[in-house]
Amino acid sequence: MTASDSEASTMLRVPSVSGLWPGLLLACVPALLAWLGGMALPLVGGAVLAILLGVALRAAWTPPAQCAPGIEFAGKYVLQASIVLLGLGLDLGEVAHVGRASLRVTLATLTLAFIATWLLRRLLRIPGKLAVLVGVGTAICGGSAIAAVAPILQAEEHDTAFALSTIFLFNVVAVLLFPWLGHLLGMDATQFGLWAGTAINDTSSVVAAGYAYGHAAGDYAVIVKLARASMIVPVCLLLAGALAWRARGQAAGSAQPSLRSGSIVPWFILWFIAASLLRSAGWVPAAALGGLHLAASMAMVLALAAIGLSANLQQMRATGPRPVLLGLGVWLAVALASLAMQTVLPH
Repeated sequence: MTASDSEASTMLRVPSVSGLWPGLLLACVPALLAWLGGMALPLVGGAVLAILLGVALRAAWTPPAQCAPGIEFAGKYVLQASIVLLGLGLDLGEVAHVGRASLRVTLATLTLAFIATWLLRRLLRIPGKLAVLVGVGTAICGGSAIAAVAPILQAEEHDTAFALSTIFLFNVVAVLLFPWLGHLLGMDATQFGLWAGTAINDTSSVVAAGYAYGHAAGDYAVIVKLARASMIVPVCLLLAGALAWRARGQAAGSAQPSLRSGSIVPWFILWFIAASLLRSAGWVPAAALGGLHLAASMAMVLALAAIGLSANLQQMRATGPRPVLLGLGVWLAVALASLAMQTVLPH
């Protein structure tokens, strides 16, 4: 989505509900198939399948014009709603408490990931938005981080799809490779859990690798992963602030971002923080958490299917293998940094 497209969509014209239905119903087709496929193939997950099925459907058939408003609505607003719903399941106090032991490793890997992203982006000459999406997805929490950052960057759909596909590739490699390497290195449950939680991207892949190593390793890996995922809040706010600062230097007479449009203040991230604070204060009943997580997952699958339907496969092909090389470089930097930190920190 280009800047001009974003400005047009923020002045929406949010079409009437009847105008949204054709696109929403169309996006439900790959979303439902992806959801069912994700239950059958948990290692792949519904989110990744939604992107892939959406891209495949768009490559084989161009949706009619009347579907465009609903597809755009799902790819933007349903995606943002899914992030807010995820916040209702994140107890910031609990994450801070149990994740304190892993904080230094997490911060070190995040820092190195962003440095590696900056260096490799310049070396490989990758477009800035795509590089940020891959870097943030690798550094923080895979698809969820990409989904949160893409609206702030006003990233185009094919960039989002490419970044998600790249992250998924290294998730699969990590699930297959990490347990074997952990045993080869003689790591105990805590050491492996810390490594998996800080160096594998998506939560589903952290769970798969952690519990493949052992129950204790899986439990610890998930805790570390939750602490790492909470870093999405400051990263998104810093990114939004940096973009707003840069926008102030635009030439006179050019379109300026406004608070009302949400291009300076990422309102959905603020709602995410508010939702997390409600959960941390104990105002979200524990009995509701399962339903909220299910709703968040389903909303994200629907939104990612819509993004896939909007993706331009020809532009993705034209990008070539460079984003995959970027993802590989950043992922290796994170994995090796996590191992290195464990060797120098006291146990």
